[in-house]
Amino acid sequence: MSSNTTESKPATARRRIPVPFWAQVLLGLVVGLVLGFVARTYDVSWLATTLDKVGGIFVQLLKLAVAPLVFFAIMVSITNLRKVNNAARLAGRTLVWFMITSLIAVVIGLVIGLVSNPGSGSDLTPADGAKPDHAGSWLDFLTGIIPTDVVTPFTELNVLQIVFMAVVAGVAVLKIGPKAQPLLSLSENVLELLQKALWWVILLAPIGSAGLIGRAIVQYGWDLLGNYATFTADIYVGCLLVLFGVYPLLLATVGKLNPLQFFKGAWPAIQLAFVSRSSVGTMPVTQQSAIRLGVPLNYASFAVPFGATTKMDGCAAIYPAISAIFVGQIFDVHLGVKEYVLIAFVSVIGSAATAGLTGATVMLTLTLSTLGLPMEGVGLLLAIDPILDMMRTATNVAGQALIPVIVSAREKILDRTKYDTVTASPVEGDENVRSEPQPAATVAG
Repeated sequence: MSSNTTESKPATARRRIPVPFWAQVLLGLVVGLVLGFVARTYDVSWLATTLDKVGGIFVQLLKLAVAPLVFFAIMVSITNLRKVNNAARLAGRTLVWFMITSLIAVVIGLVIGLVSNPGSGSDLTPADGAKPDHAGSWLDFLTGIIPTDVVTPFTELNVLQIVFMAVVAGVAVLKIGPKAQPLLSLSENVLELLQKALWWVILLAPIGSAGLIGRAIVQYGWDLLGNYATFTADIYVGCLLVLFGVYPLLLATVGKLNPLQFFKGAWPAIQLAFVSRSSVGTMPVTQQSAIRLGVPLNYASFAVPFGATTKMDGCAAIYPAISAIFVGQIFDVHLGVKEYVLIAFVSVIGSAATAGLTGATVMLTLTLSTLGLPMEGVGLLLAIDPILDMMRTATNVAGQALIPVIVSAREKILDRTKYDTVTASPVEGDENVRSEPQPAATVAG
């Protein structure tokens, strides 16, 4: 009797094969596509409403933690730099590599736009556009960094102002020293609480992705892609070139690392970014990916939150470059070398305007206003934006994980054993990476 029971246990265990998280998300995408097609083709209103609610609730849950998560993540990451030797050098090199990769991405976007002429084959006209309620400008960008009070940035979800306050608070804590330890301990505990709650939301990604993709199909169908076919292809091709061309090349040549290992470790964050369209919402997964790839915890806890609010190769480099060419062709406005240089400047310097939120409208209006292009061009692109934003955000997040890996490799603080053996997905593994003991990072040279 006991022998039979003993023999049955391994058989039961063999039948319980866990489904990988990436497979769950992929299944969600397929289900969403099918349900969206059914709801739109056969006009099933209740199904369309359900998809809309499911996708909306998932995004709402992600955004719920954005404001406090950004504040405490940036603040704690600033204070964590005190545990890192040569922290100023690390921070400076991180920023430099952010700018280098953004410049490469915007050049790729410009080349693709100039070769393909995305607006020339479209039936769209200037009459199809509409001015946004508010157009971004450099004055707005610079003056908008400083909040008028400490509450409004959180209620209106102004991430740039939240980042400003978090940086000020983090520096103040460092300057105060031991007296500020109780506040720092509280902040670290609150950050852990927010990350734990966000993990629960992330586990709903397969269901949320089904709703989001299904909602997009119901709202836009496939007809919308007709007038935007070249433009949409340009954005996806540009992002794919950066994601699977530039990034692997930098890993192999600059970091002397195997690119396949990077994608193995970063893929959970990339796929979540694709469905959620939020760099900030994906930030805990991105940070875990970087740590599992061998980036020291103390450095990763600074570089990833910093990147989630400023590092936007998809939204702030490729997208505005191609969009400016597209809008210029629709409105018959000639762009010359000076305008292309301005596009590169805006993309490299002004990427913080996107602030890790869903969509890149602020960056687009900033680019168009700098070039003197009609603001009605924004209205032309809003309809297609959700379809584009998935690929843009995936590229953003890949870059946010890439730079800490490259900088760590160059500074000889990367744990190459962890990098070469990374297998566990951050979603499938232990979410309490922050509790792992880590030695202080030491910068060589």
